[in-house]
Amino acid sequence: MADLLYEVRDGAARLTLNREAQRNAFSLDMIDLFQEYLTRAEADADVRAICITGAGDKAFCSGADLKSLIQDPTKASEILYTLAPVLHQSILEIRRMRKPVIAAINGVAAGAGLSVALACDFRVMAKSAVLRQAYTSWGLCIDGGGTFMLPRLVGLARALEIAAFDPPITSEMALQWGLVTKVVEDGQALDAALAMARELAERSMHSFGLVKQLLTDSFTTPFEVQLERERIGVSTCGGHPDGLEGMMAFAFKRKPSFNKDGSSGS
Repeated sequence: MADLLYEVRDGAARLTLNREAQRNAFSLDMIDLFQEYLTRAEADADVRAICITGAGDKAFCSGADLKSLIQDPTKASEILYTLAPVLHQSILEIRRMRKPVIAAINGVAAGAGLSVALACDFRVMAKSAVLRQAYTSWGLCIDGGGTFMLPRLVGLARALEIAAFDPPITSEMALQWGLVTKVVEDGQALDAALAMARELAERSMHSFGLVKQLLTDSFTTPFEVQLERERIGVSTCGGHPDGLEGMMAFAFKRKPSFNKDGSSGS
């Protein structure tokens, strides 16, 4: 069976890391395919949301499969230097696509697995699951955008604590610290993520995509530039079928019906 599964059902693309015996760790081939499937989901007008999860109930993703990647210790630096941008392209795809991406954290998320989860727009975590940054415990540097997302989600002081001590982060801690959107009972993470995807699919994909882009860019955009981008964004929405439908629904006090133009967020 394939190490990475992809299917589209009821408007949601499901990406399942399917190496249960290896705790769904990424191989180099998997990371290439992961980016390919994300690009496919972004381009598919039938896809309104993307859910990422791991096979089984033990792990979301335990990171990169270092045993298979580093056979020759003398080439470790070269291999990791080559691997990082492949993973980073997937992270960029998640952050840049104008569709919601939801991580269904069914088990441990560590290393690159945590970085992927943090890059997603929303995270649904099983009650017994655990988060670990893991890198520094093995003498490595965090990658996969983890050093960007962590301080933005939990603040610099907490991010430094996580980086320095690598504590196992329980679902209760993760929710309290703002690392996850919600916590559900074990075995229900994917179902809860898909339910979230269905709810999001009823909202305007065009509006979501623009706001996601603005929020993502806001950390590096001067305030005056951000205001101008908001001006362009709101006026663009006002001329889009979703924006017109929303304003009509508001004026006549009815529920709006979005995404009728088939654009799926474009």
